[in-house]
Amino acid sequence: MAFQLPNLPYAYDALEPHIDARTMEIHHTKHHNGYTTKLNAAIEGTDLSGKTIEEIMKDLDMSNAAVRNNGGGFYNHVLFWEVMSPNGGGAPDGELGQAIDAAYGSFENFKEQFSSAAATRFGSGWAWLCVHPGGKVEICSTPNQDNPLMPGVGCGGHPILGIDVWEHAYYLHYQNRRPDYIQEFFSVINWAKVAAYYAENK
Repeated sequence: MAFQLPNLPYAYDALEPHIDARTMEIHHTKHHNGYTTKLNAAIEGTDLSGKTIEEIMKDLDMSNAAVRNNGGGFYNHVLFWEVMSPNGGGAPDGELGQAIDAAYGSFENFKEQFSSAAATRFGSGWAWLCVHPGGKVEICSTPNQDNPLMPGVGCGGHPILGIDVWEHAYYLHYQNRRPDYIQEFFSVINWAKVAAYYAENK
């Protein structure tokens, strides 16, 4: 089965004023759709066909640029849409909140370090919160469409939260003000979904 572009779990304008509808529509229908189409073309007729995207990422031949770039782009955006919500914001509680406090001292310290990882990623890429077996969480960032599931990239845990800092994710509304976009991202984080990913992968 070929990979399918997922529907968003909310309308394109649902995250306004934090992320504008036009950016969301272009990001989903053009960028994510393009990665999906090119990933399917790259794996058709190979031994990767029929594997899950997580299996492809974890066993990736990093010299396979087509699968690395487009598989990463497909996987990263699936997670990105899911960890945002029009009812997002606030701070995590429960086990995830405790894990963040244990690793970073407080949610505010976590927010500062996650924002810094996203803001200082040179060029295009992502910042992540990952969980390791046992429940420890860690912040890292990756270039381009790489992600922490790939061999030797980032923190090596399982990503449970990611922010896209490619210019296409924010430029229409924020121009070169990446830090403003990162700050607004915290207003739409779906912490219930992130907590679910944490519980599933710790």
